[in-house]
Amino acid sequence: MVRPAVVRDLEGKVALVTGATSGIGKAAAVQLAAQGATVVVHGRDVTRGVAVVAEIENAGGSARFVGADLGEPAEALRLAEEAGDVDILVNNAGLTRDGLLARMSDDDWRVVIETNLSSVFYTCRAVCRPMMKRRAGAIVNVSSIVGVHGNWGQTNYAASKAGIIGFTKSLARELGSRNIRANVVAPGYVKTQLTDVLPEEATQAMLQSTPLGRLGEPGDVAGAVRFLCSDEASFITGEVVLVDGGLGM
Repeated sequence: MVRPAVVRDLEGKVALVTGATSGIGKAAAVQLAAQGATVVVHGRDVTRGVAVVAEIENAGGSARFVGADLGEPAEALRLAEEAGDVDILVNNAGLTRDGLLARMSDDDWRVVIETNLSSVFYTCRAVCRPMMKRRAGAIVNVSSIVGVHGNWGQTNYAASKAGIIGFTKSLARELGSRNIRANVVAPGYVKTQLTDVLPEEATQAMLQSTPLGRLGEPGDVAGAVRFLCSDEASFITGEVVLVDGGLGM
């Protein structure tokens, strides 16, 4: 039996993935490396970052870790400079600080907006000029189904993820003439650290609302990210791809 050749269509490209030490970010880093990209793994946990790099290298890929606090513009610029000539940018870094609006602190609002939304602005600004000079590049920003439909107790998170969608659509219009694509992947409920802490009744409610009847896996979302980064998606920009098991229909 003749096995089909493995296509490594990202060979020679550098991919920077933020929030890549676990969950969706890690899965995206692994899949991009498997397609031949040299992956710059970003995170704030050095031990986890080194472990992801080791996993990629043990599978025959190429990767290195760079730590940075992306809530700070100078740190995002440093990250981009250390990453080098970035061909692919995947913004996945994010967190939640849930609570009802009436009781939400200023700090819980600011931290979520800075980490989830402002970091996307900082990193995209840092990499777009070199991409424009090369007239090539792919940017994928990870939003959420919550940014499309909202969710109880997550006004800060929903605002940050909805902001990513508007930001990316505007970015796609600005950069399209330079052959740079910008798209959004919006996951539904996926098995990650963010959903592991949910009570069982909340998880069951999610499952009942999801036509496919299961939570997603990080690899499900990473597959959409990988596709949008590839030449197969060369005529796709400004789009929002829902990877949610049908929840957002």
